[in-house]
Amino acid sequence: MAAPTLQQPSFLLANLKADSTTKTLLQRCQDLVKIIDEYPAKELHLIFPWLVESVFGSLDGIIAGWNLRLLHSRSNEYHIVMEFLNPSGPMMKLVYKLQAEEYKYEIPVNYLPGPVKACIQEGVLPDCPLFHNKLHFPLSGLLTLNLALNPFEFFMFNFAFCLIAPKSYPQGHHGSSTDSAYFVLVDTYLKYFLPSEGSVPPSPFSDSRGSVTAPSPRSSSVSFAGYGVHSPSLLKHHIFHQPSVNADPAAQEIWRSETLLQMFVEIWLHHYSLEMYQKLQSPQVKEPFSPTEEHVLVVRLLVKHLHAFSSSLKPEQLSSSPSAHSHTHTSPLEEFKRVVVQRFVQQKLYLFLQHCFGHWPLDASFRAVLETWLSYIQPWRYTGEKTNPQPDQNRTVPDKWESFVQENLLMYTKLFQVFLNRTVRTDLVNAKNALMVFRVAKVFSQPNLAEMIQKGEQLFLEPEHVLHHRQPRGYLTPSQGGSYLSSRQRVMTDMVFRVKSHVYALEGQDCQYKQMFGSELRGAVMKLIQIIAQARHTAKRISDHSNEVAANNSFLSWFGMGSSDLNNTFAGAEPEESGECLKKTHEFLDRALENLCQIFKLNQGQLTQLISNLGSSQDDGNCKQLPDCIQGENGLILTDLGRRQIINGLRRFEIHYQGDPELQPIRSYENALLVRLFYRISCLVNERFGGHMDALCLRPDFLGRLGRHFLADADSSAKLKQSPMSRRTLERNRQARLSLRPLASYRTMLLLLLLYMCGALLAFGPVSSTLLILVGGFLYGLFMTLFGDKLKTH
Repeated sequence: MAAPTLQQPSFLLANLKADSTTKTLLQRCQDLVKIIDEYPAKELHLIFPWLVESVFGSLDGIIAGWNLRLLHSRSNEYHIVMEFLNPSGPMMKLVYKLQAEEYKYEIPVNYLPGPVKACIQEGVLPDCPLFHNKLHFPLSGLLTLNLALNPFEFFMFNFAFCLIAPKSYPQGHHGSSTDSAYFVLVDTYLKYFLPSEGSVPPSPFSDSRGSVTAPSPRSSSVSFAGYGVHSPSLLKHHIFHQPSVNADPAAQEIWRSETLLQMFVEIWLHHYSLEMYQKLQSPQVKEPFSPTEEHVLVVRLLVKHLHAFSSSLKPEQLSSSPSAHSHTHTSPLEEFKRVVVQRFVQQKLYLFLQHCFGHWPLDASFRAVLETWLSYIQPWRYTGEKTNPQPDQNRTVPDKWESFVQENLLMYTKLFQVFLNRTVRTDLVNAKNALMVFRVAKVFSQPNLAEMIQKGEQLFLEPEHVLHHRQPRGYLTPSQGGSYLSSRQRVMTDMVFRVKSHVYALEGQDCQYKQMFGSELRGAVMKLIQIIAQARHTAKRISDHSNEVAANNSFLSWFGMGSSDLNNTFAGAEPEESGECLKKTHEFLDRALENLCQIFKLNQGQLTQLISNLGSSQDDGNCKQLPDCIQGENGLILTDLGRRQIINGLRRFEIHYQGDPELQPIRSYENALLVRLFYRISCLVNERFGGHMDALCLRPDFLGRLGRHFLADADSSAKLKQSPMSRRTLERNRQARLSLRPLASYRTMLLLLLLYMCGALLAFGPVSSTLLILVGGFLYGLFMTLFGDKLKTH
């Protein structure tokens, strides 16, 4: 764990540790407030690592701390914690008090994200300036290498790491709520240190030791090969040659803002490098890190706030060119807003989303990842402007966002293609999955967005030799003898450069770019449309089937006169896939089809014909066929085509109970006591006379047929052919046996009661009525044995 080198035992620390087991949280916080106010930094320095660990938990997850991720506003301790950890609260006051001194706190390199740790262990300085000038070299070598962080960095590292630290939640608890203390604190810190209005409040203590320098803007003269690609000669400095800290006073104005952002981005997003992601495409490689739904929700909060923060840039600074901007007075915070998304977040978020799209389970929890992606590619939603009265689906994307779309082209095109590949393997009959398809189609169908994406693709596909041919040797203004055409060419060249630089930085120099509006992806979209049409057809069949079952079942089903099938719902239907949910599925898929047609300029007539042809080919006869299978040693084995047919509801297995019929779960229309009683009687009879019953049923004459009617299930062989099962189960269920379980049904008891009442009205006694009922049952069996096959054929 992180801990400073102690010069002497701290009695204050010993007392606080003792109080932590005896006093309530309120009492401990009140004591800490007094200690922070009254004690000097020399004493507070000794308790700081322990206090941070007791609040956020240990980095290895063994110590839970205050369980901020499980603490909700309904808890009595919630407001105590929020007041103590507030950006202007006692804990941050302690941080600033220590920040004013020369104190450092160590973090083992092993707890850093994978790519950062790999760089350091290879002896290479990480790209992120947050880790520069922080490496502490012990005598034992690189294996126990630590980072020496100042108090603010140490606090923010532990706060950020709290989200991804391994936790063992109590049973019944989970950490995915957006009203937890941790989630609210993240939002509070973002608003305080990255304010959309005003500036960051100054530290209450004098501090000239901020160790994060503002990154210098990239030169526009860098070649495609150098921009965004980690050049070994320029960026991969050896860790023994760490650069000195830049003490520029202007940079110190926002060092806390930059530290917080870089810490959040590194700890939450930087778990995948381009090289690591390419290795992950191999199925033999184990995932280095798997984010949780709670993690993704916090990342989305970060993305939304950064868009609001960046969009609060003043219009005059936003419209000024970089060259002009460098000669005018602009506050460091405004410059930070200009570059925050592209320079700090884009690449790491892209790889993070790529990993989530490819490895997240195919269920509704993917909605968190989806909304994070959609939040990033729609920065215009977080500008705070309320002047546009248009509804969301008709809101035109303003032209000023064209440069953002071009500089984030892969966020739109590549991730859309990955989403497409994922969607075709998803059950779209599920309303939650259908909603996700609708959400994506709705976002991309916003007026003007598809055109911006197409223009970005055209810029990327611009041949480089044509680009260099168009570029003039010198950019001259009209007053210098030039023309406005050369200025326009320069703008075009800059746009092409930005798009190519973005793609090469995120995908590498040898990437094979697939156009979003190319013929290959258009074919994939048509395949998705077919799957959507199939899902609509399946949802309609499920809905119709459910309505029929509901209409046929009345209050008489309590007596067993309704359907006796436990699985009387449509095969493959989930609990939420009924009633209103199926109506929503149909609505979401219909609107998704409309939006896809709008995005890719599809012919509505051809689409209607395609859907109608698909619907007519999927009749009930086709739905009753088995999925595509091959015959295996122990039964049928699904092929990939068969799995796809089941996922999309095109075909299904008839689900029947394949165990011992006598051991089926007791139904609601059966008397539990009688079921158990008759089962014991049946077992005794079958044990005693099983051999005789088998011999009787094996006879080929009329007596054998009569025995099979009363002692065997006549439909067992027909049912078993519709579902895969082993040969041993098949042979076991063919044995002849007596079953008295039908007598335990309320339906049978009601029928017997009515027969006895009729007998009483006709002056028959109980014995006579019983004999008549037995004779009638025997005659019915005799009739079915003689004429049952003929009746079935008709």
